[in-house]
Amino acid sequence: MRANAANRPRVALVVYDGLAMFEFGVVCEVFGVDQGDELSAARYELVVCGARASITTDLGLRMQVPERLAALRTADTIIVPPCERLDRLPSAVLSALREAHARGTRLVALCTGAFVLAAAGLLDGRRATTHWSECDQLRALHPTIDVDPSVLYIDEGDILTSAGSTASIDLCLHLVALDHGTEVANQLARRLVIAPHREGGQAQYIETPLPTHPDDLFAETIAWAQGHLDRPVSIEQLASRAAMSKRTFARRFAATAGTTPYQWLLTQRLRRAQRLLEATDLPVESVALQSGFSDATTLRKHFARHLHTNPTAYRRSFHPLAGAR
Repeated sequence: MRANAANRPRVALVVYDGLAMFEFGVVCEVFGVDQGDELSAARYELVVCGARASITTDLGLRMQVPERLAALRTADTIIVPPCERLDRLPSAVLSALREAHARGTRLVALCTGAFVLAAAGLLDGRRATTHWSECDQLRALHPTIDVDPSVLYIDEGDILTSAGSTASIDLCLHLVALDHGTEVANQLARRLVIAPHREGGQAQYIETPLPTHPDDLFAETIAWAQGHLDRPVSIEQLASRAAMSKRTFARRFAATAGTTPYQWLLTQRLRRAQRLLEATDLPVESVALQSGFSDATTLRKHFARHLHTNPTAYRRSFHPLAGAR
């Protein structure tokens, strides 16, 4: 989905009583705040809509709703925020979501917004997630859903679901990366003063965040690895730099980062490859080597497995001059 200033992708945020203000703020910051610069112009048109003219948020604030549910008919993406009281959810919202899904609109549930999509019957037979503390209830209410409590978000193409509050940020940045490329998503993350978006397969519960202070446990090791992505890097090398045995390093890294050292390295290599494809005209073989893959064939294999595309198609979508060639 490529956008321009005259025809930006339209994102509709559905609101209702009990609206969670944290997720509301996340959606507005990622999709709706226009800073008047090139980054903002490349993004989205955000509309807030609901079944009623006004709602009460989870903080007890009264909010006027700008548009009605008819706005969903022209949306490219519909975002469903957490819902505290499903028993108070207007049935018109569920009907509108079913109709939107039938039209092929992309649906995104943040945190317990998954319960809304489930109530509409849109998650039956699918894999989905929500906040880890609510996963058992979602599974009990909807046994046909494959509920995964161990991930940050799940992308099923037409329907995406996220875990708890901060995972909503990760999923929203994932959408930006899908639509505009990882470089735009990372620029936006820097503007929001947060780390680049995490991959959906990372664990919901992480004992401690990735270290950023030079004295932290893995800071020097991570910095060294990121500076050597164009070379072979083994887990043994990382463990040695961290002054640990391989087994201890793997265990403590996973507890800290929420993923294995191998998966972390692979993610970093793929991100570098994406940036090179977006920002340079290097041949795919050179992109593969500079990203630490043995050859273009290996790069294509990982692109297909993790990004569901190939390097050439990715460059065609996200290189700024691709359309002029």
